[in-house]
Amino acid sequence: MVQPVPIGTVTVGAPQQPLVLIAGPCVIENRDLTLRIASDLQRISQRLAVPIIFKASFDKANRTSGQSFRGLGMDAGLRILEEVRQQTGLPTTTDIHLPDQARPVAQVCQLLQIPAFLARQTDLLLAAAETGKPVNVKKGQFMAPAEMRHVVEKIRSVDHHGGVLLCERGTFFGYGRLVNDMTGLVEMRRMGVPVIFDATHSVQRPGGLGDQTGGNRQMVAPLARAAVAVGIDGVFLETHPDPDRSPSDGANMVPLENVESLVVQLLRIAELAAQWLD
Repeated sequence: MVQPVPIGTVTVGAPQQPLVLIAGPCVIENRDLTLRIASDLQRISQRLAVPIIFKASFDKANRTSGQSFRGLGMDAGLRILEEVRQQTGLPTTTDIHLPDQARPVAQVCQLLQIPAFLARQTDLLLAAAETGKPVNVKKGQFMAPAEMRHVVEKIRSVDHHGGVLLCERGTFFGYGRLVNDMTGLVEMRRMGVPVIFDATHSVQRPGGLGDQTGGNRQMVAPLARAAVAVGIDGVFLETHPDPDRSPSDGANMVPLENVESLVVQLLRIAELAAQWLD
């Protein structure tokens, strides 16, 4: 059985809640744009009665090129994320890359996120768990689903941890491609934790443009629909009003104006899939 995880006003993995959405821009570009995206997502949450956790990174520490835009930094980024929560009521999440970032981020965000490249970093996982906040760990692109049980065990080794989510974002296939094995979603969910499907990072083409990551946003909806049909607890989507002008991951982001129609599709599928979930 999956152990539900409370995240602010949202509970992920609850039997009566067929789907949760984690959504927002890849990186915090500025205050006004971030609040605009959050406000639009909050309205979608109200109209569709779907719980949404707002996501945006204050630092993209794993950009392909050292010249790429990384974000506003932790202090400025956390101030904006706190304003998002105050103005919209949405729980928030952001990436942490170093153990000493865990505590200050936990003072603002209701969910901590571990990037895929850092999924095996024991000190980072333990620092996140020790905050008492829930932790969303993205499965490394280089890891098999079964290996994520060690991630779960590390977090659960900390007394009073806030719970753990596992997030699938594709597996390396050759040098420039990610693939998704939908059986891995089932395998990870059998570990007793809620599972999230990252539909936008799953369509990345690592190094596809030489000095930056490419992607194919046309494949986001088909993959998201397939994952929800398999039976998961949430979907992760990055979005932007003008993805082609986003400084990070624009090629695989969903245009903000298209998010609501996609979520409607996913909710319909989720209602059916809930019949066979644990």
